Amino acid sequence: MKLFVSEGNPHCVKVLAVLGVAGVKCDVQLVSHEERVVPFLNRPVLPVLLLPSGQHLFSPNAICQYLFEVVGKEAGDCSNQLLEWEATELQPAVLQALHMLVLQGKSGEAGTVLKGPLGWLEQYLSKRTTPFLTEETMAVADIVLWAALYPVLSNSAFEAGELPSVRDWFKRVSQLPACEAAVQRVLQGKGLDALKNFLQKQPAPHIQRRDSPPIANATETEDSEPVMTEEEIQIAAQAWSKGLPDCSDNAQKKHPILPQEGKRNVLVTSALPYVNNVPHLGNIIGCVLSADVFARYGRLRGWNLLYVCGTDEYGTATENKAREEGLTPQEICDKYHAVHSSIYKWFQIDFDYFGRTTTERQTEIAQDIFWRLHERGYLLEDTVEQLRCENCQRFLADRFVEGVCPHCRYPEARGDQCDKCGRLINAVELKEPQCKVCQQTPEIRSSKHLFLDLPKLEGELEQWLEKSTGSGDWTLNAKHITRSWLRDGLKPRCITRDLQWGTPVPHPDFSDKVFYVWFDAPIGYLSITANYTSEWEKWWKNPQQVELYNFMAKDNVPFHSVIFPCSLLGAQDNYTLVNSLVATEYLNYEDTKFSKSRGVGVFGDMAKDTGIPSDVWRFYLLYLRPEGQDSAFSWADMALKNNSELLNNLGNFINRAGMFVSKFFEGHVPEMVLQDEDKRLIAQVCWELKQYIQLLDKVRIRDALKCILNISRHGNQYIQVNEPWKKIKGEDDDRKRAGTVTGVSVNVACLLSAMLEPYMPTVSRTIRDQLQAPAHCARAMLCADRGFLCSLSAGHRIGAVSPLFQKLESEQIEALRKRFGGQQPDEETPTGKVPSSTVNSAQPKPPAAATPAVNASVSAADPERAKQLAAAVAEQGDKVRALKAQKAEKSVVTAEVTKLLELKKELALAEGKNPEPSPQKGKKK
Repeated sequence: MKLFVSEGNPHCVKVLAVLGVAGVKCDVQLVSHEERVVPFLNRPVLPVLLLPSGQHLFSPNAICQYLFEVVGKEAGDCSNQLLEWEATELQPAVLQALHMLVLQGKSGEAGTVLKGPLGWLEQYLSKRTTPFLTEETMAVADIVLWAALYPVLSNSAFEAGELPSVRDWFKRVSQLPACEAAVQRVLQGKGLDALKNFLQKQPAPHIQRRDSPPIANATETEDSEPVMTEEEIQIAAQAWSKGLPDCSDNAQKKHPILPQEGKRNVLVTSALPYVNNVPHLGNIIGCVLSADVFARYGRLRGWNLLYVCGTDEYGTATENKAREEGLTPQEICDKYHAVHSSIYKWFQIDFDYFGRTTTERQTEIAQDIFWRLHERGYLLEDTVEQLRCENCQRFLADRFVEGVCPHCRYPEARGDQCDKCGRLINAVELKEPQCKVCQQTPEIRSSKHLFLDLPKLEGELEQWLEKSTGSGDWTLNAKHITRSWLRDGLKPRCITRDLQWGTPVPHPDFSDKVFYVWFDAPIGYLSITANYTSEWEKWWKNPQQVELYNFMAKDNVPFHSVIFPCSLLGAQDNYTLVNSLVATEYLNYEDTKFSKSRGVGVFGDMAKDTGIPSDVWRFYLLYLRPEGQDSAFSWADMALKNNSELLNNLGNFINRAGMFVSKFFEGHVPEMVLQDEDKRLIAQVCWELKQYIQLLDKVRIRDALKCILNISRHGNQYIQVNEPWKKIKGEDDDRKRAGTVTGVSVNVACLLSAMLEPYMPTVSRTIRDQLQAPAHCARAMLCADRGFLCSLSAGHRIGAVSPLFQKLESEQIEALRKRFGGQQPDEETPTGKVPSSTVNSAQPKPPAAATPAVNASVSAADPERAKQLAAAVAEQGDKVRALKAQKAEKSVVTAEVTKLLELKKELALAEGKNPEPSPQKGKKK
């Protein structure tokens, strides 16, 4: 094993301390903060533990748990809950406090940020009779929490207040030699100054205040709740009591949707998916689903909004797919356009219009922009060296040649861009190029082409970018990618290709060519809108009235932030340019990439065959939306989020609220007489609602979803504390109290239905149907920032209530994980490759039918196979420990343990030993 750490990184303190305490032998390598140790991540992450199997662990807490597991110290439930609290509550607060303390010198404010978490920890420790957090001896949770708090609690400038129990425990752990050594190695005796370089490279921390206790049955402290004044509580309660305003429901869309005077006119696009590819989950969350959430939200807010998208159908990729399937390019486009439409319909993507680029309007608009650029001197002619495959008898499009990247040496760079370093390249610059169709080496030939003169437009582009990025909601990665292009200096960009399937170039000297897809494809937004309405220019030539939001994955950013805007700026026709460019990072599948050919990952046409509703897919994809960094889809995590967040949290609260009305009050919302506790809940809910609106206004889609879950946590706590099921059996005052709690709870459920509409439209509609909520309640609460309103007044009759979610069973999830795991390549071992047959033998088998068969095989030793199996056992052992460290579902861990035991039996057989354990001497059977 090898552990990679860096100086000044506070996360490295905990893993080095655990390494010392556990006594695990491990090579420790000191690297810089910028070192990219994990090859499949697009950003540097430390610390990282490289396992003998080649797996990487890069969550500090997972590394700590793994190292304890190696020496047989498994974390208990209480320890696991403390680790979860440290990761989700304590660590974000500590990073924010350190940012204030080290970079801003605000020691007082830093203490305020940590007041809630430290207050809870003080209360927790004061009730313990053991010297450590969970038991008499130190556990992994002790070191993890100690290391998180070390930078602040060891600094005299930090104003933490009186914390006798915390300080006694902290001092006890600090005195351990392993902890002292870890601090010295990371901080080098420099104290907080050692953290400055690390903190400066981190994004400005933002934490949301949450109120759920980290440990089951723990007592909540007031300090962990949102800080609200009595005045704020009274204002929220008064607004709630006024109820819904009388207004007609204007939510029905009337087509065509056109910009209106005096309204906020929002035009939303998502990157046009290639027609020849079936979209996988990463494509869906990166473009159409994210845009759909924002569009649905905008409509609820009362914006005049148009959402358009469509399939990108021109280019060599389509020609090649047609050749593979024995169809014409148009037939391929027709076939896969229908596939895309069907997938997006199942995912409930609510386009106002879903079009395509193979239309007459596309040709008209693209050629018009071309001529305007030509007339204004923004096009250049030049002779280009291109790769031509003599075997295929054609020039190779960029995406049909692969080779070694000239910049970073990545061996699978495409002819237009390297996926590893992100640099744009020309195909002839590739080292060792190969035709992707026939794997032959292409030759370099010359051809005359047209170029967009980007350097000539660079000054105008920079002026526009400064204004757009300053006033709009561009994601950080979009800004960084765009700035890196400008920093390197713009170069003329070829806009024509030697192809047949594409928009024809109208210039007589280039009549045998078509437009390059990345000049042509973004114009598809305009032509698709033109196919939707003949008055398309009211959207696309109206920058004074229209706000344009583009949604995409980060690899599409340069074409939307540089090339397409330059085309429109150069055309000088008052085009609407992007105001907010929203780009996601990448979504991976488990610990690898999606691959249709290898059957790895879930693609859009497969999701509906899993039996999991599309709303659950939407929820999970949005929950892990890769906003600031890459994220990974995990079956175990999907089951965990469904069963904990949807079933036990959100669904449990909404179902209980409705069931109490049905069971105790004959289906009618009871009278509500608000007490201080009810008003406080209303104020808490109102605060979360405001956060939700502020976050979605800024297109922080994932963070806003957490506000919904926070509200249902508040609601569950509120019900649990007030116990209406008991009070309904008591005296008159108790029965009235049960009525108020029930009425307030069912109104919170109604609000949740409105907030869920952008994320889970079917669930949202089901809740409203069950509650028979007013049709306009969602828009009434979200449209004008009115806050949380009483939408179900006393006497309102609700409908039949039923559960909203179903548990995802471990057997079901394990079956799906195997189904979509694909045909993996042979596993590398220290002695070479383990053949697929060996790897497959790790699957659990039924026990041998008869003992003699086992005994007969004992003497048949196979040294070569034993060597391979020994490596497979070591790798499977690492996998089991890693799963335990990552807190995977128990059933998943059990299945992998079973595989490990079977492998060990096969190893024993291969070594000529009896695989069954010998009976212990002196014991009767």
